[in-house]
Amino acid sequence: MTDFPDARFIDVNGVTLEVFEAGQRGRPIVLCHGFPELAYSWRHQIAPLVAAGYHVIAPNQRGYGRSSRPAPVTDYDIEHLCGDLAALLDHYGYKDAIFVGHDWGAIVVWNMALLHPARVSALANLSVPFMARGTREWVGFWEEALGGDFYIVHFNRQPGVADRAFEANTQRLLNNLYRTRQWLAPPRTPQPGMAMINLALSDSPAGDPLMSEAELAVFVDGFNHSGFTGPINWYRNFTRNWHLLADVPQHVPQPVLMIHGRYDIVPANPNLRDYAPNSEVHTLDCGHWIQQEEPEATNRLLLDWLTRR
Repeated sequence: MTDFPDARFIDVNGVTLEVFEAGQRGRPIVLCHGFPELAYSWRHQIAPLVAAGYHVIAPNQRGYGRSSRPAPVTDYDIEHLCGDLAALLDHYGYKDAIFVGHDWGAIVVWNMALLHPARVSALANLSVPFMARGTREWVGFWEEALGGDFYIVHFNRQPGVADRAFEANTQRLLNNLYRTRQWLAPPRTPQPGMAMINLALSDSPAGDPLMSEAELAVFVDGFNHSGFTGPINWYRNFTRNWHLLADVPQHVPQPVLMIHGRYDIVPANPNLRDYAPNSEVHTLDCGHWIQQEEPEATNRLLLDWLTRR
C-alpha cells in the first residue's frame, strides 16, 4: 500500500479539518477530493509532487473522514466549502496556492477561482468541467431533463434515504463503486430513483477492482466513521449555491489544466474556453476515478503542466 502522510487536525473557518501534508518547504498545492472519496484518493500524486518541490496539502474536507460534520445542511454550501480552503491557506501563511480537484473537489476548486480569485494561482481539475451558472437552478433543471432517477435529484427530493442505505452497506457500496473498466461490462437498468442505492446493494459489480483490499479499507474506515449525510449534504446545496453565485462573474482567468476520462459518465464542457480561456485539456483512457485509474499518466500531465506555471 502506498505510503501516506500522517493526519494533522487544523481548526479553520469554524470547523476542524483532518489534513495530510508533505514537502513542507515547497510551493503550496492543495488537493481536493470528490464524492465519495477522501484525501487518500491522491495517494499516487503526493510523492511525485513533493519530489517536484511542492508542499502538498490534502484535506479531508468538511463532512468527510475525521473532519468536522456540522449538522445544518447549509453549512455545506459552496461559500463554506471554499471558505475552509481559504482559511487553510491563512493557517499556513500562504497568499495563494495551486489547487487540484477531482469530482466534487473540482466543483469546489472552480468556485475557489470565482469566490477567492486572489487565492488561486492556477488550477487543475479532473472529471468535472466548469459548470456555468445558467438561468435555471441546477436541481430543477436536472429533474426536468433527467428525471427522479438522477442521483442528485434523488439526494435532494428524498433526504435521508440514500444516507441510510449507504451506511448500512458501506463496504459493498465502495467495493462496487471503486471499479475500473466498467465500460466493458453489460449495461444495467436501475430501478427508478434508486440507481446508487441499487449499486450499494448489488452483489455483481461491473468492471475490475480499482484498488487493493488494504486501500479499500482506508475508505471503508473513513465512511464508517463519518457516515454519508455530511458528504451528501454537499449535493443538497446545489440550489442554494445557484442563488449564492447570482452576482459572481462566470470567468476563470487563471491557468487551467482539465483532465477527462474517456469513459467517464461526466460529460466534458465543449465551451470551456469561453469561461476559462487559459485552459489546457487532455483525455485519458479511463473512467471516472482518473488519478487512481491512471496515476502515472495523470502525474505526467500534471507535472508537465506545473513546470510551465
